[in-house]
Amino acid sequence: MAHHDATNPANSKVFDLLKHDIRNQLSNIQLALEGLKYEVDDPKGDLNLYFDSLSQSAKKIDELLDGFK
Repeated sequence: MAHHDATNPANSKVFDLLKHDIRNQLSNIQLALEGLKYEVDDPKGDLNLYFDSLSQSAKKIDELLDGFK
């Protein structure tokens, strides 16, 4: 995705820090979702759909960040 030249902002230290910080927050979201799955008694239907959707969205954001190396 990203070009590897010195003028590309995706190659900057600031961008690396931003990616790191976003990944930390995504990790927190994933952990909270996993915890919620176990806290909710017998999640059904839409609730499972919401958990799965949030989890998949966080994974996709992480994959998008992988594209900027």
